[in-house]
Amino acid sequence: MERVGNAEIVFTNKTLLPAEAINALPALEYIGVLATGYNVVEIEAARKRDIPVTNIPSYGTASVAQMTMALILELASQPALHSRSVSEGEWSACPDFCYWKKPLVELDGLTLGLVGFGAIGQAVAKLAQAFEMKVIVYTRTPRAVEGIEFVDRNTLFRKADVVSLHCPLTDKNKGFVNAELLATMKPTAFFINTARGPLVNEAALAETLNEERIAGAATDVLSVEPPAPDNPLFGAKNLIITPHIGWATQAARERLMETAVANVKAFLEGAPVNVVN
Repeated sequence: MERVGNAEIVFTNKTLLPAEAINALPALEYIGVLATGYNVVEIEAARKRDIPVTNIPSYGTASVAQMTMALILELASQPALHSRSVSEGEWSACPDFCYWKKPLVELDGLTLGLVGFGAIGQAVAKLAQAFEMKVIVYTRTPRAVEGIEFVDRNTLFRKADVVSLHCPLTDKNKGFVNAELLATMKPTAFFINTARGPLVNEAALAETLNEERIAGAATDVLSVEPPAPDNPLFGAKNLIITPHIGWATQAARERLMETAVANVKAFLEGAPVNVVN
């Protein structure tokens, strides 16, 4: 509240703007979310005061899709693991010309299951198809797309060799990736989350990994960021965690700032764009 003061225009990224904050700012006329996801703002409270809330759509599409494929490839081919082992002297001590520390997986012919099919999900689908992967999708709005099969959520988790989340966080889907759903996955499957941490029951995912009921997982997001030291995922088997960097390429950040300025300009001119409420 001290930072906002009497400002008419407010930007936020991770700082929450619940109803009590919005209603305590009488001068507030515009809220700009410096991200694509806007769950940090209580949309209905802003709507009741006729305050437009804008987001930054699509700025990170290419970068997050690239990060998703990087995590899939890391799980499949394990370059970082083997690079570390070479640096630690394992190759020099190896009696054979090569070795591998984990099973190496070829993506060609495997099935990628996408939960959500917005801009990022569609971009990931294209990259996966370049690797000759089959793509199945669960979304609230299925439609005819060449080369894509739309299925229900349970079917996706059961059939996919790689499950990747690309849906927004809502009150209805919080923690939907639970023990029951994870139990339906193939023991050889990978799970990827570059969307939002609270979509996943982290204790359930940690237990699934530690009991080796799936082959591995990678997440760029956690339920609380920065995470507490006792997050149940820390130390889980066959898990890659990165610090929410999928969006953070310089190209994406430049697009973000350019769009934020354009959003404010449109608002000041009386024709706001990218309004989510």
